[in-house]
Amino acid sequence: MALSDLTRGEVEQAMEECDRLGRDAFLQHYGFRRARRYLLVHRGSHYDTKAIVGAAHGFLAGQQPLAASDFSGGAEHAAGLLRGLGFDVVDQQPTGTVTHDELVDRITRLTVNRSSGRPALYKPITLLWAMGRALRGEPRLLPWSATEEALASLLRQHGQRGERPRPDYPVASLHREGFWELRDCADTAPTAHGDAELRRWFTDRQPLGGLAEPVYDLLGHSAVTRLAVLDELLNTYFDDLDPAPLLAAVGLDDAETADLPERGPEQWLLTAAAYERGCRLVEQREERTHGRRAARTTNPPIRSRAARYLVLSRSEGRCENPHCTGQPADVTDRNHPILEVDHVVDLTRGGRDHPSQMVALCPNCHAVKTRGSTRESLRRTLQEVAAERHRSMTDAARIR
Repeated sequence: MALSDLTRGEVEQAMEECDRLGRDAFLQHYGFRRARRYLLVHRGSHYDTKAIVGAAHGFLAGQQPLAASDFSGGAEHAAGLLRGLGFDVVDQQPTGTVTHDELVDRITRLTVNRSSGRPALYKPITLLWAMGRALRGEPRLLPWSATEEALASLLRQHGQRGERPRPDYPVASLHREGFWELRDCADTAPTAHGDAELRRWFTDRQPLGGLAEPVYDLLGHSAVTRLAVLDELLNTYFDDLDPAPLLAAVGLDDAETADLPERGPEQWLLTAAAYERGCRLVEQREERTHGRRAARTTNPPIRSRAARYLVLSRSEGRCENPHCTGQPADVTDRNHPILEVDHVVDLTRGGRDHPSQMVALCPNCHAVKTRGSTRESLRRTLQEVAAERHRSMTDAARIR
């Protein structure tokens, strides 16, 4: 046995054979079962990692295929080997907890159908719907009939790239990528590339399903992570579309202020550690989007909802202009302070979409900064304030 000798070439030959025979016939031919946890994702198709490695070994010169008992398929063996060769391997049974960084990274590597030249919206719509449910604290798992009804309606109304009202496609795919739990079914859902077979599987089994528990918990309890995921989904899949009607339909249209505490004497909710973690997510995204513009008629700069939330939370409900002559007594309908987040250096002039260069201002101070006669001196002051407030929060996080 020489697993270390395997290259991408042998693995690709094994995948081609699997495609030719079909998944079940391939597994039967080599004596493997369906993968319980790790799947190899390649060009939109899913393969059982251990079976692929076992078969690939037979394509080495002078070697035979390996049996299932010859090696392990776990993260340190077959799955790890494939990742080392540069293949995408997904964990379809996440356990324990998932970190902010891990979840956002997995969202950036989401696989979607791009056969039309543009990414299909099946999975983004499904994730946004589930995020809205997590935000509102609704039950994580739903009967298939309820999931099918809700998602079919959303796909019908908001599938702006010709998506059919077929929730079984995105749910099966998200399940295989570890985002979605399907309960009360003994076998694994077929790939999301079938048609009648896939629909029949869901109709016959009627699984209870929803976001995997660690994903649901993180999206439900962390506004920073939820907004970072929302930014990623909208700017990756809706950059040339108007997502506002969809966000309203799933209850994410006011996601930026949904978790802000009401004005009053209660303790402000955002900790220094959460602020620093949020800035790290903003910076990771900034590396990919700085200078880019959304592909819409007005061509606006791409902006981060997570960054805006961090600044609003950091302000503790007060205008960050140290020379503000007074707080507005009025509040929003949700009893939030009336504050506007502004970039000290405009994005169009090379400013960063990052809390270190952003401030929360009352409407009057915002107007002075934008068009007041003292705007230049105020901008210099605000630049110092933004940097100092950001530094204070991150220093507090490191001390803890």
